[in-house]
Amino acid sequence: MAGPAFRAAAVRVRVPATSANLGPGFDAFGLALGLYDDVVVRVADSGLHIDIAGEGGETLPRDESHLLVRSLRTAFDLLGGQPRGLEIVCANRIPHGRGLGSSSAAICAGIVAARAVTIGGEARLDDAALLELATEIEGHPDNVAACLLGGFTLSWMEAGGARAIRMDPSDSIVPVVFVPGKPVLTETARGLLPRTVPHVDAATNAGRAALLVEALTRRPELLLPATEDRLHQEYRAPAMPESAALVERLRADGIPAVISGAGPTVMALADAGTADKVSHLAGEGWAANRLDLDVQGASVLPLAT
Repeated sequence: MAGPAFRAAAVRVRVPATSANLGPGFDAFGLALGLYDDVVVRVADSGLHIDIAGEGGETLPRDESHLLVRSLRTAFDLLGGQPRGLEIVCANRIPHGRGLGSSSAAICAGIVAARAVTIGGEARLDDAALLELATEIEGHPDNVAACLLGGFTLSWMEAGGARAIRMDPSDSIVPVVFVPGKPVLTETARGLLPRTVPHVDAATNAGRAALLVEALTRRPELLLPATEDRLHQEYRAPAMPESAALVERLRADGIPAVISGAGPTVMALADAGTADKVSHLAGEGWAANRLDLDVQGASVLPLAT
């Protein structure tokens, strides 16, 4: 395959935050949220220059070790070759280490930008290949599927490859996320999970996950029972006791609430009539954000938008 040619103009990519698991859909369900990182990438004559504003602006590396750059490089290899140089500007709004898919956003932004800046990129790397590549970099498909496709996604691995189905969530659902001040490493949260679980818990989660598909797409009045989980949240509670307590308190008040991804963010699935009230229930120490649902997924936008 001949080496690629690159566009002279910069490209702008917008990627949404995501919440994985959603209670019982462990490592399978994802929901795209209306909170975004924006990345502008331009092929330059030489070198690598990175500007970062917002989340991680003081701590993220400005070199080849940056996850966004590594994702760009991996995608460029599949697209046929590396550009001479890169100029990258990041406007980050998704909190890091809080269970809102910041790493998936960086990965998806990188691979989508690489494809967009490569002439003929979509023919060389189609949407299915994007999901495969993002999953390979991230290690699991739940967040990257929702980030790429938008909406509510169900993802799985088959014959060593990632697959995903996108569904439209009910437009009456209003996510409210409660973000604590301190992060929890995903590796820490995952390390608390047991190797085996009781059969009754697995059976309960299977039923609740099936119910959650119906609740999220057509019957949101079922969200409280549909978001019950017995596979991961209780086991991870020692790493995020305040988050676990908030979930328990919200659910006791009849509000569907879950740990977002590996935590420690808590997400409540409210509606237009209750979202403002729900957003005031966490108390001090939490940043409460009422968000829209994202239905576009990763998008290439005009620079002036």
